[in-house]
Amino acid sequence: MEQLAFTALLNRLFGRQVLALLQALHIHVKRAATPISNSFAMELLVALLLTIFFIVLRFRLSVERPGGLQQTMEGILGFVDNMADEVIGHHSSKYVPYLITLGMFILSCNLIGLVPGLISPTAVAIVPLGCALLTWFYYHYQGLRTNGPFGYLKHFIGPQDKEMPVLLRLTLPILMFPIEIVSHLARVMSLTIRLWANMFAGELVTLVFFSLIPFAIPVVFDGLHIFVSVIQTYIFLLLACVYLGEATGQEH
Repeated sequence: MEQLAFTALLNRLFGRQVLALLQALHIHVKRAATPISNSFAMELLVALLLTIFFIVLRFRLSVERPGGLQQTMEGILGFVDNMADEVIGHHSSKYVPYLITLGMFILSCNLIGLVPGLISPTAVAIVPLGCALLTWFYYHYQGLRTNGPFGYLKHFIGPQDKEMPVLLRLTLPILMFPIEIVSHLARVMSLTIRLWANMFAGELVTLVFFSLIPFAIPVVFDGLHIFVSVIQTYIFLLLACVYLGEATGQEH
């Protein structure tokens, strides 16, 4: 893929330092002249824009006269908080900051491709994979933190009801443990493919129609891109809540 203007700027300013760092880590670089990829450049741009956005929002907070920006963010916060409370439970408030940050990042990455000269980094598989891995490690960490190592291990061996036959109680953990391990590993692939495939397809369709018909009709596909972006962000957050609820639940 051709370098974007922002990517070219980053490579011109920081390309040598990034290349030296990657070589020091023994990471092979296909193009030594341009070690910074478009997807990473877009991620960095999204992170910078979100940082600026939240700084501006912080200085514009007001109890007496909340502006439209503050009310919008309060609505988003309330929506995520309610979803987390319904899915995770009464102890969900501690996870809302992570969910908000994750959701804003994914949504911004999805939508930034609508800007001419930019692309959606979530249309490149490595970016959804990073979000999926981060969420995977996060919910396991919270599960261990909430239940302790032995308490969390019970999630992987199935129910242990005293009324169950002794033979079943002995064999069930042996059967359930490998199944649970595979299931949890598959969640990384599921989160990654779902987000990447939908955004890649949406990006591809939009680019094709813009190249064929520059005006009018592609606007419809922009609307579809926005719809898919919002839906995929919601699904990713919903699944993250489900996994957090399972990991931090204490009743089995």
